[in-house]
Amino acid sequence: MDAGSNGFYATAKRKTEAGDGYEPTVIATTKDLGDKIEIRIRDHGAGIPDRVKVKISNPFFTTKPTGEGTGLGLSMSHDIIVKQHGGKIEETKPGQFTEFKIALPRTNNFTNKY
Repeated sequence: MDAGSNGFYATAKRKTEAGDGYEPTVIATTKDLGDKIEIRIRDHGAGIPDRVKVKISNPFFTTKPTGEGTGLGLSMSHDIIVKQHGGKIEETKPGQFTEFKIALPRTNNFTNKY
């Protein structure tokens, strides 16, 4: 999931800017919601400003410098979670932290194709 690697990038960048008083943190949790599974990935990097938030699921959009990101990870994650599995992705609290809350419907109709 690209949200996690973006979180590591954001917290490392903030550590460089903030100095010794800042400790980078990325947390991933799961929760059983009965008919859904919830996955949360949260970092306390720089957060996602609203002007960027509206673009993060666009293919090839990135805020990273040239050569450090393709802008495909969140776009592909969005397509898989939302379009293919009927889930949803929510981003929260720009400026303080970023949290992706991913809710996927629980189904028992997986088939083994191997």
